Amino acid sequence: MYRPPLFTEDRLDRLHAVMSSTGLATLVTLGAEGLEANHLPLVLDPAAGPHGTLYGHVARGNPLWRHGGDVLALFQGPDAYVSPSWYPSKATTGKAVPTWNYVAVHAHGRLEVIEEPERLKSLLARLTTRHEAARPHPWAITDAPADYLAAQMAGIVGFALPIQRLEGKAKLSQNRTPEDRAGVIAGLRDSGEPAALAMAEAMTGRD
Repeated sequence: MYRPPLFTEDRLDRLHAVMSSTGLATLVTLGAEGLEANHLPLVLDPAAGPHGTLYGHVARGNPLWRHGGDVLALFQGPDAYVSPSWYPSKATTGKAVPTWNYVAVHAHGRLEVIEEPERLKSLLARLTTRHEAARPHPWAITDAPADYLAAQMAGIVGFALPIQRLEGKAKLSQNRTPEDRAGVIAGLRDSGEPAALAMAEAMTGRD
């Protein structure tokens, strides 16, 4: 990922926060026919290894788990279009063009296959707990009949992805003046769009 110094984000807690808040990640692998991208819910264990470990699963028929080699997991944080009309400096210089602000994290590593029933069940429980926790009546894998659950588990393969390298980028108008940044935040908020509001929040919380 191209990361000019001004937009580089290497703080582990910030990178983990983006990864943990992303519901669906993109896993890129090299298969027999070239690069392949799969879109998967992943869960992060930040304490497993120096950079953390990601866990997920795929259908047994998906060749991803047989690929081997390097894997790249992509996490997309907030992103939004930035209009040049939001820069106060445009009114005086006219020197402004559109751009796009965004936050992204790339996690590199190699997959470790998980097929042992108890480890796989634990992985599924962790994924389910993450996405059900906020619900008033969370569903748990123990709610499903044991034989049904066993049959479903037979059709999937779990994996761990110990992270060997992390890259983060936060393009949040750091290359603009404080006045222009304030103008962007105001413009994003005025739009009222969820993605724009999320970007305004990311820009406000940036230090």
